[in-house]
This record gives sequence, C-alpha cells and structure tokens, in this order.
Amino acid sequence: MQIRVLGCSGAIARGERTTAFLVDDDLLVDAGTGVGDLTLEEMARIDDVVLTHSHLDHVAALPLMVDAVAGLRRRPLRVHGLRATLQVLRAHIFNNLVWPDFSALPSSEAPLIHFVEFDVGQTLMLGRRVPKLVEVLPAVHTVPACGFAVRRADGRSHWVFSGDTERNKPFWRRLNQLDVGVLVIETAFSTSERQLAERSLHLSPPALLEELAHMAPTARYPVYITHTKPAAVAEIRAEVEALVRAQLRWPALRLHWLAAGQMLTVPAGKEGGASLPAAPPGRGGGDRNSSGNG
Repeated sequence: MQIRVLGCSGAIARGERTTAFLVDDDLLVDAGTGVGDLTLEEMARIDDVVLTHSHLDHVAALPLMVDAVAGLRRRPLRVHGLRATLQVLRAHIFNNLVWPDFSALPSSEAPLIHFVEFDVGQTLMLGRRVPKLVEVLPAVHTVPACGFAVRRADGRSHWVFSGDTERNKPFWRRLNQLDVGVLVIETAFSTSERQLAERSLHLSPPALLEELAHMAPTARYPVYITHTKPAAVAEIRAEVEALVRAQLRWPALRLHWLAAGQMLTVPAGKEGGASLPAAPPGRGGGDRNSSGNG
C-alpha cells in the first residue's frame, strides 16, 4: 500500500502544505492544501475522501477539488466523515453562499458529491480498484474528530494516522491490538507553547513522549511526526529528539519527520515494517539523527 504525503504542515508557507494523504491512487485522507499538487487526472481517480474533522487546514481544498474535476467524473465523489464534520461542511462550505452545494448539483439525482456518515469504531470498505479497510479511531480535539487505521483488504499491516489529537488512551488501546506498519502522529506546538497546545487539544513534545510511552513493548514500527507549525519546526524537532535520546528504554524507536512529497510503503504483513521514504528535493527527511526540516 502506497501513501503519498501531499501535505503535513500545521499551516501554510512556501513549500508547506496542510494535511492531505493519497492512499494508493483512489483514497484521500483529509483534504488540506496539499491536494493542489495533484494533477486533474490524479484528482479524478479519487473515489473516496475520509475526513478526520472539520477544521479548515484539513478540508480547505475539498470544494476546489470537486469543482476542478466536475467534468471528468462519472459518479459522485464519496465524502466520509463524522456526523458533526459533515454537518459543518453542509452548513458552512457547501451552502450556496461560500461554495455551491455540490451534493445537489448538477441535480439531486446525479450530484457531484455524496456525503457518507461514519462513527468511531466503524470499519469502512473503500476503493473500487484497490479495496481497503478503513477503521475509524478515536481522537481528542476541540471539535468532534477521529483518526484512521488503513490497510488493503488483502493485507494485514496498517497505516495509522492519529489525526489532530491531545492525549488519547483509547487510541493506544486499539493501536496495540493492530498490526501496525507505520504510525503518523501529530506534534503541533513546541514546549514553550505547551499550554496553548493543551488548550487547543494538540500535542507538544512532552505530551508526545507521554503518548509514545503507551506503545506496546514489542512494537517496532516507525513513527512519523506531522502537523508541526512552520515557524517552530526546527524547535519542535530538536526538543523531540532530545527527549527521545534521554529515554534509554527506547533504543529501537524509529522516529522520522514527514515532508510533502514523501512516499511511504506499507507492506502486506508484519515481516518488513514500513519502508523509509526518500526526502523530496530541497527538504530534510529520514531518521531522527538527520538535519533539516521535516
């Protein structure tokens, strides 16, 4: 299973794009500004979009993408989310004021998008060309939110995305029951903004370390950090790496930093773990001992 990192930043700047991941070529996980790097043909191949929550950095490109490929699609794009997330999209984006209501255009019988509600704990079967199972995981955020565990229907190993979240024991209870190939987890704020992180229900480096302590002792999957604020990337990275080095009980922790343009490969089962991505041109990547932004 291939996961293309379209965007993984907590905000925008040159070279920084907000959250969006393309799984294989037909499933979009969140629809932040990174979607804009796809060609029209790539956008048209997407059959399903699953959203972690309604915040703008995770949905900003969705209405623009639907409009861009309207003439290239023969069936509605299925947009999946929690009930509260879909209610926000209907009321505040696809409302014929901010953007056309594409759930009723060009007609209610043949719309451009179809909203599909899910609940935490539910598993979805998605993908017409490459079937995938998407389990909806709990998250703790300022609005109703979730994460996802995704695997191919014919595989065992999961790509797990925390979504935007603060400390979240139920997430780890479920994660430790899964065959995890790779974990992507957020760390939005630096330690100096720890109080802001707690108020906005995001992780800071000390909270990230508290969360990673819940990993099963036998876990060997790589952990990728996402959603760092562009102005604080170097600070957050240095803080996380210093905290990890101080934890002598974690010599095998494989910690990496996401960057837009990376490609992650999750194999079918436990044998290989996730393969490491090459850093995109001009961007830092790789393991926790490498330099540059991630």
